[in-house]
Amino acid sequence: MEITDFLNCAVQILGRAVTPPEKIRKIIGEKKKKQINAFNLCDGTRTVNEIAKKSRLNQGNLSRTLSRWCESGIVFKVGEGKNARFLHIYPLAKKDI
Repeated sequence: MEITDFLNCAVQILGRAVTPPEKIRKIIGEKKKKQINAFNLCDGTRTVNEIAKKSRLNQGNLSRTLSRWCESGIVFKVGEGKNARFLHIYPLAKKDI
């Protein structure tokens, strides 16, 4: 395991303790399946462009959404510019969607 794996685990443990799935769904939008899919794609390995393509969301709208999620504390931006990656506090399980 690499140090980034341990850091991801720490973020997820702390995220679950502080922010329950219901609060994440409320921030994302209860019935917005594409946005929930985009949120789950924020695993720290993808750029906004990659997340937009995989979730079939408009990149401009997704950029604004990611900014809002970052401000809400459910997603973290790692890096700068076009190579920035996005990391959720933890993915929502199918049962939580």
